[in-house]
Amino acid sequence: MRSLKKYLLLCLWIPALAVAEVSEYQLDNGLKLLVKPDNRAPVAVSQVWYKVGSSYEHNGITGISHILEHMMFKGTENLAPGEFSKIIAENGGSQNAFTGRDYTAYFQTMEKERLEVSFRLEADRMRNLVVEEAELLKERDVVSEERRMRTDDDPKAQLREVFNATAFVNSPYHHPVIGWMSDINNYEKSDLDEWYKKWYAPNNAVVVVVGDVEPDAVYALAKQYFGPLKPEQTATVKPQVEVEQRGERYIKLKAPAQLPYLMMGWKVPVVTTAENAWEPYALDVLAGILSGTSSSRFSRELVREQQVAAGVSAYNNNFSRLDDMFIVGGTPAQGKSIEELQNAIKAQFETLKTTLVSDAELERVKTQVVASDVYERDSVFYQAMQLGMLETIGLDWQLGEKYVDNIHAVTAEQIQQVAQKYFIDDTLTVGELEPTEMTSNATQAPTSGDKHVR
Repeated sequence: MRSLKKYLLLCLWIPALAVAEVSEYQLDNGLKLLVKPDNRAPVAVSQVWYKVGSSYEHNGITGISHILEHMMFKGTENLAPGEFSKIIAENGGSQNAFTGRDYTAYFQTMEKERLEVSFRLEADRMRNLVVEEAELLKERDVVSEERRMRTDDDPKAQLREVFNATAFVNSPYHHPVIGWMSDINNYEKSDLDEWYKKWYAPNNAVVVVVGDVEPDAVYALAKQYFGPLKPEQTATVKPQVEVEQRGERYIKLKAPAQLPYLMMGWKVPVVTTAENAWEPYALDVLAGILSGTSSSRFSRELVREQQVAAGVSAYNNNFSRLDDMFIVGGTPAQGKSIEELQNAIKAQFETLKTTLVSDAELERVKTQVVASDVYERDSVFYQAMQLGMLETIGLDWQLGEKYVDNIHAVTAEQIQQVAQKYFIDDTLTVGELEPTEMTSNATQAPTSGDKHVR
């Protein structure tokens, strides 16, 4: 199983995609197919992306996209529970799935001649899933335990959850991807049946194939298996624009932990929502200036010089369906307080507001983006993810080709402008983890982040 951390790293940079290498097709039933040949090895990655995730959910059924992802492996009208995974394994393939705020995706990596197996199975469960009551009850327990491990027993994950619920009032990013525990414990079969019928349809799906394949042959295979599927009248998504924040918000979480932790987040636009198209890219560069390498400002000034932080990082999620947050998280150095670290972080932003970034520093960050682009291109899996992610959040996949160019176009003046515009106290949310006494039952589980993987 691929680690969650690798999925999250993808969101840091969306590297360039060669337009000429990608073939785009549209089936009569609305399904979109993207095919990108990569002939370095005789394998193919096939991914099915559905335009639905936790940001489509409402109170009472939070996390339903995630548990439906689990149930997609529990049998169809033609397959018994677990048979899907068994067939993939018998054909030498690997497979898994993940749920995010804006999408749910299923994938297989197989020898190129076995792509037909993947399409046959995915087309079957796109329209023929059977949700058995007994299986649902079992999976509710599984997801409840997953939540306990990844969130309830992890103080940083707990902080992230209450932080998001504080920062976002009416945006659906208020909800955790895995759902609130009370909702998990009360899913009914009818809830999943309705959610599946509403969103799992060819006209709400994108199929991406990257590997040693011939595009027209993949298209013919897609028409054979996905073509006969009936489209569905999907639900209309109402606008859920976050209400304007007019003052700093503060949340303190007391939990068993070894060290305190600080989160700071400012509301910022993303590529899908920005009125000024260049701003999200300037925010990406700003994040690179502050953190990411040993020569970045946080590492150099806060960790080594001022010794106010044991570690601190900045993160900007440029590609999401709705407005998001620029996040800074860190642990104060021994003998330093959360307040001291917070003030030091704010001082870094004040410097960015008043002093232009040097040409050398700007070039360093841009060089990192190009290096990331080269690295990501080495993976057929990530090439497919880049295509699928852009399409499912409402962007043209070809936008990926322009990412490096857009980063190169960012100026020092633009970085100063976004620093002055967005990093203000009125849009700031602060979260503090205050450690309480550790007990023998307190465990440290891996941080779950914004995606959940089976």
